[in-house]
Amino acid sequence: MNLKINGKTLEFKIVPLTFVAKDITSIFFNKNNKTLKETFEHHKYSRLKLLLADKYKNHLDTKLGDFLKSLKQANDKNYLCFLNKYGDNNFCEFTIQDHLTDKGIYCYIKDDKIKYIGRCTDNFKKRINQGYGKIHPKNCFIDGQATNCHLNSLINSADNVKFGVYVMTDKSTVEIKELEKLILTCNRFEWNIQTS
Repeated sequence: MNLKINGKTLEFKIVPLTFVAKDITSIFFNKNNKTLKETFEHHKYSRLKLLLADKYKNHLDTKLGDFLKSLKQANDKNYLCFLNKYGDNNFCEFTIQDHLTDKGIYCYIKDDKIKYIGRCTDNFKKRINQGYGKIHPKNCFIDGQATNCHLNSLINSADNVKFGVYVMTDKSTVEIKELEKLILTCNRFEWNIQTS
């Protein structure tokens, strides 16, 4: 897959995605490292504390995932207040096996069109196998990784998504960020939240 940018052609190498699971639901049920009370004490949840702490005062010592599970099962939509806007989507789990130690620009492709462009300044293994490819319960919450949830749920619901890398292992973090910014300034991609 090629992308032309300012007279230069970037060639993305296709790296196979290996799917481990699809249509995973309610991942946030598994976030049980804090109670509801401890969650309310976090500054990101201060608004919810004002709105909901009194209503659910009998559940303050309940583990957060268990509490939200009980709300969802009771059809109490207040559970959604704790999640980012993609946190209750269906997700998948996938990995890559090639270019694990490389870094650079990556893309997700569907129907021979680039749908998403991102940057990786660390390594693709961490970015994909431990990031976008596996949604952890914490990602689903308002203080979690909304972008990871958004992209993973799109990949889950799409067919034949491909992953491409433009390797820049010999480049600095600044150069990688600048190239991503240039690409996103000159193009619009359907799955990039900041450009949609």
